[in-house]
Amino acid sequence: MILLTTSRRPTRRIRTLLHDLASVIPGTTRINRGKLSLEGLAEEAAGRGIEKVMVIDRWKGGPGRIRFFKVSGSELTEVNPRIYVRGIKLQREFGMKRRPKVRSLSLREPKEGEPKVRRLLTALSEFLEASIVETDKPEGYDAEMRLTLDDLGYIRISFFLHPKMVEVGPRITVSHLVWSNEPWTASRETRRLTQPYG
Repeated sequence: MILLTTSRRPTRRIRTLLHDLASVIPGTTRINRGKLSLEGLAEEAAGRGIEKVMVIDRWKGGPGRIRFFKVSGSELTEVNPRIYVRGIKLQREFGMKRRPKVRSLSLREPKEGEPKVRRLLTALSEFLEASIVETDKPEGYDAEMRLTLDDLGYIRISFFLHPKMVEVGPRITVSHLVWSNEPWTASRETRRLTQPYG
């Protein structure tokens, strides 16, 4: 299970993105963060028996960063990578009148040989506990996540429903990724890490 939440001052667009992600990523529980610190999030997740946390941070009124954590006792330990967001397209902007409910998700093996795409794909597969598949029509999955490069060379994260392979959103365009070999826990949280994302 994964606990999905936001920074402490989310905008409507961030909340909508949270709802969209919860609909296409199986095994997620969405909560309003309120005034909870990261330590508080660790306690909330542990109390629910949840071992992972995903946080969408705010920047300039919109989604700016996505962070991934594992629950270690009463702490959150951040895991690679940090995803910095260039732009998003919500499900409603794809014309979706109602959110899908995906119960099984696969990750498509990318056609591009870009190392940065494959590295992110592997990290997401491990965190989401979702299989990487090569076939165009995998059986036993409701939807798939695809990682591609747009015309400017930015990584794009997209979601497609089976069996018609219709893109439903959300679509996340990645500005850049930050990888760190240094373990980081919520007990070491500083303003350097929370500003300006909150």
